[in-house]
Amino acid sequence: MTTQHPPVDISPAAHYDRVTDAWALLLGDDLHYGVFDEAHEPLPSATQRLTMLMAAAAEFRSGDRFLDVGCGVGTSTRWAVRQHGLVGVGISTSAHGVTRARAKAAAAGLSESLTFEIRDGMHNEFADESFDRVWALESSHLMRDRAGLLRECGRVLRRAGRFTLCDIMLVQPVTFQLVRSLRAEFGLLSRVFGDARMETLDTYAELAAAAGLEVDLRRDLSAQVRPTFSRWRANGLAHRAEVSALIGQGSWQEFVDSCGVLEQMWDQGILGYGMLSATKN
Repeated sequence: MTTQHPPVDISPAAHYDRVTDAWALLLGDDLHYGVFDEAHEPLPSATQRLTMLMAAAAEFRSGDRFLDVGCGVGTSTRWAVRQHGLVGVGISTSAHGVTRARAKAAAAGLSESLTFEIRDGMHNEFADESFDRVWALESSHLMRDRAGLLRECGRVLRRAGRFTLCDIMLVQPVTFQLVRSLRAEFGLLSRVFGDARMETLDTYAELAAAAGLEVDLRRDLSAQVRPTFSRWRANGLAHRAEVSALIGQGSWQEFVDSCGVLEQMWDQGILGYGMLSATKN
């Protein structure tokens, strides 16, 4: 018998409007994966390391105008602006996320140097060459027009500006047969994480080149990222009541189950995690 699941809007904006508050308990304040140096390292230090790796790849300079595409609640954006003396703009299609990000920026005293707006990363409507640095931290997998995303990021970059991206990725192109055999698992991931579609790191590099960007850094971080899932599962078990109150008992259970699915797909070489950075010449 096929298990029936109640219909849920998994479009990125609706999904993140629904889960953002629960995600803070499950994923931590950074709302993204971690890069672990040690097996027993706490999740917050690992997620901070990922943000710092992104910043190192971006090569920020004080005074740079910085665009964060898919900013969530702006935790990494705030850190980058404060740490590197940037003038920042974070964009998201989630109204709830933008509202939270604005409140947190104001509380941190960053309202003059950091703003958040509801905009679509695939059609951001900023002026040409209006930013020195652009990054997309775990947002590209939720944007179906990846070529459009990269073109827009390249378009708004100034000459010699840098674009940096990291995300969950396919390790290699998958066949229709594999997708069909894992239909239940991919369906679970869609309900938990939204309407995602992954690409390979090679594909992202090709799209960046087509957008006029010269890729100079590529990193496979899959092995260092994998411990993230055990930390998420532990957070889920520790915050079962609070998360269930926010998104429902069924969604809590699916989140916990999804951690095992992600571990399985990592170990089978289906999914992984990558980073790239590029310069606009």
